[in-house]
Amino acid sequence: MADHEPPVRIRVTGPHRATAPHRRDLLVREIDEQTEIGEIYMRALMRSQLRLAGLVIAVLGLTLGLLPVVFLLWPATRTQHLLGIPLPWLLLGVAVYPVLLGLGWFYVRQAERNERDFTELVERE
Repeated sequence: MADHEPPVRIRVTGPHRATAPHRRDLLVREIDEQTEIGEIYMRALMRSQLRLAGLVIAVLGLTLGLLPVVFLLWPATRTQHLLGIPLPWLLLGVAVYPVLLGLGWFYVRQAERNERDFTELVERE
């Protein structure tokens, strides 16, 4: 009878390989190191924020900025009273503030949304 010895097991190993960096890590490094790709991403974020600022300024200019023009072109609006107070005083002294608060609220929410979208774009796997 032949003596059956169990086969010798040999473990084959190689050098330790680092895992490939994630896309997010690469983009963050590109942005931090201000490479060309990082500049493209940052320019896109800045362009969206600038577009938002332009929109808010345009709305502000078209609503509040044109009130004096309305008073100039239609003199009857200068002499009208509402609740015993001249209409221009009410519009320029009271109604302006809710418009400014509304525009400020809109701007902050949209700017945060732009930044959140940018973060999701960078962190997307």
